Amino acid sequence: MKERFLQAETFQDFLDSVQSHQTLWHQIFERASLSREAEELASSIHGQWNLLVLAEDWCGDAVHTLPYLARLEEAFPKFRLRILSRDENPDLMAAHLTNGTLSIPVVMVLDEEFQEVAWWGPRPAALQELFLRELKPLPREERFPKIRAWFARDRGRSTLREILGRIPVSV
Repeated sequence: MKERFLQAETFQDFLDSVQSHQTLWHQIFERASLSREAEELASSIHGQWNLLVLAEDWCGDAVHTLPYLARLEEAFPKFRLRILSRDENPDLMAAHLTNGTLSIPVVMVLDEEFQEVAWWGPRPAALQELFLRELKPLPREERFPKIRAWFARDRGRSTLREILGRIPVSV
């Protein structure tokens, strides 16, 4: 996993190469910030952690997740973020299916030795529950504005709480 992590794109490289939804990616990244809760959680975690993400630039969930992970990396150097294409890494994707689907983003939490200790995806639990209960049956053009509105209200809090919560506090 170490080689894949080291060969993967940094967030900035990924952002520079975005083809789909360029404006949205940049707007969300500009507005993204860490909540006090995320800062406290991140501060309580010891060791070096590597976050390897499977994503694609067209993914609406990824555009609302990766900017917050990038801000985490900026604020806390003990977290390193790298991004791989889902479509170019079918073996990793196959090992991280959500209900049998190729749902992204997938955030793999790797320790200092690049061993996977946990993974998260494709969206916060509360949104996933809402999606399965109410949003999935809606036509795409009605579904996505509701998902975006949820993410806009949450501002990365649930995503970071869930991902950071998967990391052992003491190593």
